[in-house]
Amino acid sequence: MMRKIAIVGAGESGVQLALGLQRHGLEATLISDRSPDQVRSGSVMSSQCVFSAALATEKALDISSITSADPAAEELQISAIGMNLLGEVPITWRAPLDSPARSVDQRVKCSLWIESFMERGGNFLLEKVTVSRLEELAMTHDLVVVSTGKGELGQIFVPDKSKSPYDKPQRALALTYVHGVQADEVPAVRMSIKPGVGEFFTFPGVTISGACQMMVFEGVPGGPMDSWSQVHDPAGHLEHSLQLLRDHFPEEAARFQDAVLTDDGGVLRGRITPTVRHAVGVLPSGKEVFGLGDAIVLNDPLTGQGSNNATLAAKYYEDAIVRRADDAFDRGWMLRTFDEFWRGWAQWSVTWTNSLLRPLKEHQLQLLAAAQEHPGVAAALANGFDDPRTLFPWWYDAAEAAGFIQLKTAEEDSGLDVRGFRNALGQYATGVTVVTTMGDEGKRIGITANSFTSVSVDPPLVLWCPSNRAPSLASFESATHFAINVLAADQHVLSRQFATASDDKFAGVATHEGLRGIPVIDGAVATFECRTVARYKAGDHQIYVGEVQRYEATGGDPLVFHGGQYRSTASYPDV
Repeated sequence: MMRKIAIVGAGESGVQLALGLQRHGLEATLISDRSPDQVRSGSVMSSQCVFSAALATEKALDISSITSADPAAEELQISAIGMNLLGEVPITWRAPLDSPARSVDQRVKCSLWIESFMERGGNFLLEKVTVSRLEELAMTHDLVVVSTGKGELGQIFVPDKSKSPYDKPQRALALTYVHGVQADEVPAVRMSIKPGVGEFFTFPGVTISGACQMMVFEGVPGGPMDSWSQVHDPAGHLEHSLQLLRDHFPEEAARFQDAVLTDDGGVLRGRITPTVRHAVGVLPSGKEVFGLGDAIVLNDPLTGQGSNNATLAAKYYEDAIVRRADDAFDRGWMLRTFDEFWRGWAQWSVTWTNSLLRPLKEHQLQLLAAAQEHPGVAAALANGFDDPRTLFPWWYDAAEAAGFIQLKTAEEDSGLDVRGFRNALGQYATGVTVVTTMGDEGKRIGITANSFTSVSVDPPLVLWCPSNRAPSLASFESATHFAINVLAADQHVLSRQFATASDDKFAGVATHEGLRGIPVIDGAVATFECRTVARYKAGDHQIYVGEVQRYEATGGDPLVFHGGQYRSTASYPDV
C-alpha cells in the first residue's frame, strides 16, 4: 500500500524533499500558506549561497533552469583588518573553489520547484497549517514532516540546549539585492571581517529580474552596524547599506556606488538566535511529527550554511524514507534519521558557523594570515565553506593548525602541483573502506580509507595506507589486528563519519565483535579481519600489510569514490 506523507512548508528543504520522494514514486502532499505566484511576488527570504555539495543534490531534481543558473562564484575572498594578532595590517587573499557556488533567489527557486512538483503530478495544498490542522494530518498520514518554524508550529520542537550555545541573537542582520555593481574580475564570494563591527559578504546571484549582487550585513549587537532600527522603507534600506560600506568597508564601497535595488522586495532585516531543536515534535494528542530544515537547525547566515543545511537535510530524510520500505515511521526512526544528518553534516556546519560568531582564537588568526602567503592554506579555508567537515581538526586546535600550515608549506616547497596530482589520482575509481581496530583501554578506533588492495592469495594478504598525520595512527601501531570493512552504497554517511575527527566515531553505528574484540561494521558488502604482519613507512603515509584470518562477503552494491564524489555502479554486458 502507498505510504502517505505530508510535508508542511514549501521552502528549500520542504519542496526539495517533496520532489525527491516524487522521483521515487512515493506519494507526498506539499502544504504551504503561499502559492508559487505569492512566493515569486513577495519579499526575499534569505541570503542563500549554495556550495558544491548541496548543488550536487539539487542537480538530481532535474530542474535545469535552477541548477545551471549563472553567474557562479568561482573563488572565495577574505579580507580582515585590526584582528589582534594581525594588528592594523590588512589581510586579503583569494582562493579558487573546487567547484563553483551559486545563489538563486528563493522567490525564483521555490516557486519554480513548487510548480514543477505540481506539473509532475504532486498534490499541493494552499492553506495555513495550525497545530490543530497538524493533528488532522497526523491522523490521516503515515508521516508528517514540518519544514517551517514560523508561528505556533515552531513551538512544537523544543530547543536542544546541548547543541545550542546561544540564547540570544549574535548578529544584527540585513540583506540587500542590487543591480549596477562593478563586475568582479573573477566572480567570487567576498567576505570582509572587522572586529567589534561585524562582517560584510557579497556574491553574485539570480533574482526575479535576472543577474544581481547580493549584499549581507552581519552587525555585532550593540556595535556600529547594529543600526537598522531607523530604516523603514526600501530606499532607506539601500542608502543605509551603502553608508555602512563607506564607513566600515571602504574597500568594497567603490564597487557599489551605482547600486540600485533589484525591486522593493529585495531587502530584509532581522535577528535570529542560532538554535538546534529536538527533531521530534509532540502534538497535544501525543502524536509525533518530524522536523526538517530551519525548523530544527537554524544557523546564523555568517558562513552561508543555511541553504546547504536545508538541501542536505532534505536529501538525508529522502534517503531514509526510501530505505524505510514498509516499516513504520516511528519515533525511533525519526531520532535515528536526524542523528544521521546531525553526525554526518549538521554538527560540523553549526560548529563552523559558531566559531566565526565568536572572537577568533590566536591560531585561527594565524591561519588567516598564513593563507595570504600559502595558497594551500587559502584553498583549504575557502573550500571549508563547501564542506565544513574538512576544517576539522586544524581550524579548532592550535597544534593541529601549526602542523597544517607546515604541511601546506612543505607541499609548496616540493614543487609538485599537489592539487593537480590529487585530481589525477582521483580519476582512479575505488571502493571505500572503514578500517577498524581496538585501541588502549578498549576504545574502538576507525578510519576511512580507499587505499586498500589485495596483495596475495597464498598467503591471503591485503594492505592499506594510513596517513602519518592520522590521529588514530598510534592505535593501529600498537594493535595486533585490524578489520577492513568495505562499505555498501547506502553507507556513504559512515564514510564521512569515520573520515572526520570525533570523540566517538562509532556513535549510531551498528557493529559486532570480531577477532580480538575488533569492531566489525554491520551491513558492509565485505569484511576482512586481519593480523598485522608488516608496516612500512612510505613518504607521508604508512603501508600496513595484514594476513586475512577471517572474511565475509554479503554482497550488494558497493560505495564507489571517483573524482572527489561518491558514485553508483552500473553493469555492462560482456562485449
